Amino acid sequence: MLYKTKQKDSINAVIKDLNKDFTIKDLYTKLDMSVGLTTLYRYVDKLIEEGRVIKLDDTHYQYLEECEEENHFYLKCTTCGSLIHIDCDCVNSLFSHIMKEHSFLPENKNIIINGTCTSCGGK
Repeated sequence: MLYKTKQKDSINAVIKDLNKDFTIKDLYTKLDMSVGLTTLYRYVDKLIEEGRVIKLDDTHYQYLEECEEENHFYLKCTTCGSLIHIDCDCVNSLFSHIMKEHSFLPENKNIIINGTCTSCGGK
């Protein structure tokens, strides 16, 4: 099924604007119900396949910033829901360590570490 560019642009804008985990019903409400639920589910599934959104549980999703690096982390605040993209040499060192010292090749290129951001009281 083809999607109208205007609909995709609207959905993408809302997802990026939320900057935290969301549900399909959140999108539906933010879009003033101008896009059908079936279309939202299908489009979010497509974004998951493309690696632009991850599914956190049965109903919650999270937008992932685009990244040039193959291996990277996200830090997710469990209080406010913000997702911080981490792209530094430390990540590559960790992947190398895991492969060399543990003979294990991590398949997940989008690793999320849960915790509390400093704005929410994490020190």
